[in-house]
Order: sequence, then C-alpha cells, then structure tokens
Amino acid sequence: SSALIIEEGFLLSDLERVIRSMKDTCIEAGVHIITGDTKVVEKGALEKLIVNTSGIGRRSKCLERNIAEVRKYRPFNSRWLVDSNVRDGDVIIVSGTVGDHGVSLLSYREGYGFESEVRSDTAPLNKLVRKLLEVGGVVKMKDPTRGGLSNALNEWSEKSRVGILVWEEKIPIKEGVRSACEMLGIDPLEVGNEGKLVIAAVPEKAEDILSELRRHPQGKDAEIIGEARKEFSNVVLETVVGGKRILPPPVGDPIPRIC
Repeated sequence: SSALIIEEGFLLSDLERVIRSMKDTCIEAGVHIITGDTKVVEKGALEKLIVNTSGIGRRSKCLERNIAEVRKYRPFNSRWLVDSNVRDGDVIIVSGTVGDHGVSLLSYREGYGFESEVRSDTAPLNKLVRKLLEVGGVVKMKDPTRGGLSNALNEWSEKSRVGILVWEEKIPIKEGVRSACEMLGIDPLEVGNEGKLVIAAVPEKAEDILSELRRHPQGKDAEIIGEARKEFSNVVLETVVGGKRILPPPVGDPIPRIC
C-alpha cells in the first residue's frame, strides 16, 4: 500500500515524476501497489510531500534453507533473523559504502552542493536478500537507516548480549561522504542509509556471502568489517592507528526525516 500526503500547491508535474519513479521501482523489485490513499493539507502544514508505504510478505523457502545452513555450524533456535541472534564469532558484513543517502539528502536540503559528488543509495534490496538467503548462514540482516551503522550494531550488541569489534579501516566510505562529514562535524557511521545491508553471519559462510554480494551492483563494495566478541560488552571500534574506542549509539539523529 502507498498513501500520499500532499501540501496544497504541490506541482502536478512533480507528483507525476514521483509516481513514475514508484512505478519503475515496483517493476525493478517485482512488487505491486494494490491500495492507497491521498490527502491534501493546507499550505505550510508540511514540506511538499510525504509518502507512506506498508508491505506484506510471506515466509519463504529461502529463509528456511538459510536457517538450516546456520544450524549446520551452531545451535539456532529462532525462526526469524532478529537482533538477538548474534553470537560470539559471528562475522559482520556491510554491503557497500555507508552514509551516501544521508549526506546526499542533507546536501540537497541545505544547498551545500555535495550531491554533485555523493548520490543517494536508495534501492530495492529484496532480490539481493533472496540471493544471500540462498547462500545461507545469515543470522541477522537489516538496512542501517536512522542512526546508521552505529545504531544498528549497538542494537544487535544490546539485544544479543555480546560485544562487537569493528575495524575502522575496513568500513567502506566514499571520499566525498567522508569530506562532507568532516566539514559538517558529523560521524558517517551515524548517518542513515537506504540501499545498504548490514549482515551478521556464521564465520564458516562469511566469505561465500561476501562473494555473492560482490557479484551484484548493489554489493560490489561489500566488506567484512568486524566480528562479535564475547570479551566486549558493547560495540568497539578499532581505529586506523590501532587503538580501540567504544562506538556508542547516536545521541540524536544528525539528519532527521530521511525515511
């Protein structure tokens, strides 16, 4: 389903462009919009347009096969890939460069001009997810949206009651994103993403998952960035100079309303 909340005076040409983009994305993802609603509000009540979507899925055989693969290597009692599934030794993988979407959106809103170098990573990921589940060995997978990679890893650490060690030099960040974040005083690890995955997997399948990711355009920059470690109680970042520091969850959202 998809509902549109439209500010009075919003250009019809812009609305048509949004609808065409939604159609193209549905075709790419292989999904259908079957219901929705529209509401027009008075001018100034919101900034141009809000699009709200909801999806209904069905448990797939790929998920069952993935879980069966995990159980070849360690006990796994969950029926779903939830935040509390991560265990000591599990490998952390990111599907590509982080911070692209948030920096691109911030630049567009504030007129900084970074969007000429940094583009949003928004993309449907369902087909890529299916391929990874076919490889098997995934214990948790999500898109690191609000709060970015830092928030996602801290949620896993807290709910799984295990520490996570992350290697800073392995985290893929585009130079344009890094430069923009340095100038604005924000941490790229706290910036939201819309077309990336962060994955926890059993170590025996990590290289197979990484290889599968790199076969696809949306995963060509994928990297193994860390692992769960029981000697830690939170998320720890090993810096490029070899020191270690705690990577805390974001205190606030550096780039609000990104999704």
